[in-house]
Amino acid sequence: QVQLVESGGGLVQAGGSLRLSCAASGRTFSSYAMGWFRQAPGKEREFVARINWSGGRTYYADSVKGRFSISRDYAKNMVYLQMNSLKPEDTAVYYCAAGALTSAGSYKYDYWGQGTQVTVSS
Repeated sequence: QVQLVESGGGLVQAGGSLRLSCAASGRTFSSYAMGWFRQAPGKEREFVARINWSGGRTYYADSVKGRFSISRDYAKNMVYLQMNSLKPEDTAVYYCAAGALTSAGSYKYDYWGQGTQVTVSS
């Protein structure tokens, strides 16, 4: 069982930066891949970034590649999403999730946080 709590959202002007944090509780945190997702008003939730269980591999949505960076701190049971060069279209509720690679080669996320709002003004 993993509990996830996001923080760090807020209002920022276009071109600015924010760092989202996700605090994870549970003794098996290090065995999970961690992902960030977002959901804008009227839209479906979409994948943003992922870091594998060892922290050695990251993957990003094309829309954020080169601007966002995901990282994790095993000692603190934390996952971060550094967001730079923010755009108004990045406005959404951002969710942290914990999951694992399935035998089919896809990731399945079983645990989700409550989300944190990010608003980027133009």
